[in-house]
Amino acid sequence: MSDPDGILATPLRTVPRTADDDGVPAIAALVTEHDAVEVVVGLPVTLAGTEGLAAAQARDYAERLASAIMPIPVRLADERMTTVVASRRLAERGVRGRRQRSVVDQAAAVEILQSWLDTQRRRT
Repeated sequence: MSDPDGILATPLRTVPRTADDDGVPAIAALVTEHDAVEVVVGLPVTLAGTEGLAAAQARDYAERLASAIMPIPVRLADERMTTVVASRRLAERGVRGRRQRSVVDQAAAVEILQSWLDTQRRRT
């Protein structure tokens, strides 16, 4: 999530997905709890800039989430290299091995949101 001014992204929590639970209800509850005004979903685009099966699945997920949290808008953001960047930053801070694996998704989510926030600020 970000601060109210949309300047700094910070981790909230990882919402697990299973075969029986796609996490949409839990995310919808967090949206309500934190009075979110917008939700950003990572779009896994290839390094060449094309979209494959994973991107189609992310778009489908974003549509399901948008239906659950209407009228809050859901935006898609390019997530290329975010896990790599997040892993590198965690390693620089001394977070390695098993501990890094447990938080890398949160760190990557922060990278996705921060990049999106920065892009929005540059546009205005």
